[in-house]
Amino acid sequence: MTAPVDLALLVIAKNEARGIARCLQSAQPYVRRMVVLDTGSTDDTVQIARSCGAQVHQEPWRDDFAWARNRALELADADWSLFLDADEWLESGGESLAQAVLASVPRLGAVLVKSDFTQGGRVQQAGSWLTRLIPRGVRYEGRVHEQVASDLARQRLPLVVGHSGYQPEAMQAKRGRNRALLLQELQAQPGNPYVLYQLGKDCEVFEELAQACGYYLEAGATCPVDAHYAHDLHVRLLYSLGKSGRLDDAVVLAGDMMERWRDSPDFFFTVGNLFLDRAVAHPQTATSESLPMVEQSWLRCLAIGECPDLEGSVVGRGSFLAAHNLAVLYEGLGRKDEAGRYAQLAERMRAGQ
Repeated sequence: MTAPVDLALLVIAKNEARGIARCLQSAQPYVRRMVVLDTGSTDDTVQIARSCGAQVHQEPWRDDFAWARNRALELADADWSLFLDADEWLESGGESLAQAVLASVPRLGAVLVKSDFTQGGRVQQAGSWLTRLIPRGVRYEGRVHEQVASDLARQRLPLVVGHSGYQPEAMQAKRGRNRALLLQELQAQPGNPYVLYQLGKDCEVFEELAQACGYYLEAGATCPVDAHYAHDLHVRLLYSLGKSGRLDDAVVLAGDMMERWRDSPDFFFTVGNLFLDRAVAHPQTATSESLPMVEQSWLRCLAIGECPDLEGSVVGRGSFLAAHNLAVLYEGLGRKDEAGRYAQLAERMRAGQ
């Protein structure tokens, strides 16, 4: 199915032989052409992309992702452009692209990117709404974690994108690259909360949690109330504070945030974990103080349910992950009937996701 409008898929790549075919083939039925900007591959990326039918252009890397995206836009010269990274692929909703473009005046299209990541030895999945469909004339800014520079209205599309780039092997290959570019960006924009937030994430990924806390706290001090990343920032801050030994600070901050994030399963899931860690650290008050908060927090997760519209929301925190944690809690407390009931609920919820 060729797109009835001038819609191009754009991909920036360097040494992406492992995943670029999946990326291109997932989008090919829904676009008129595919354009790959290769920035110095030494593997088979270029050959694979061409064999998939993509136009491939090669230019040296300039340590600037906005430049790369803008250069790809120039090369494609399309009325509409859909960006995917080489470690991403369309999971669903591709058939909605042509309709979205035809039925609208120029605007920005946000897609749900579901990223697999590993935490605590468990593979999980978090969602982010990222602007990836843009009309002619729009450009990007920012050396890394670049953003669309436009005042056009932003609309969420029924398009789901898979992403494997946060898995350990992929992250090790990128280690140091993003940090250096983010530090350059921070030097150019001192105190920019979004750049600080991204620096915190980069530190967190590599378990440098004390540094992550510093960046997150600084970002939180000036983060706009309506910033799209505020939810993810605050949840990550609580997690990093707790895991870096600052449990008391995390608990106080959670209390300050509770009203704002009263409808976030991710917030209450993290709060439950904080109080569980506090119960271990202070066993003398565990039964009377910490464990009731653990129970209440995870029950609140189930009451809220899944909230994929929240930036950074992790799949299962409003369903099977919370139910599983409650089953483990009740088992440890000797409440066998409740443990069994919530274990069964977790299985049903996981099967139905």
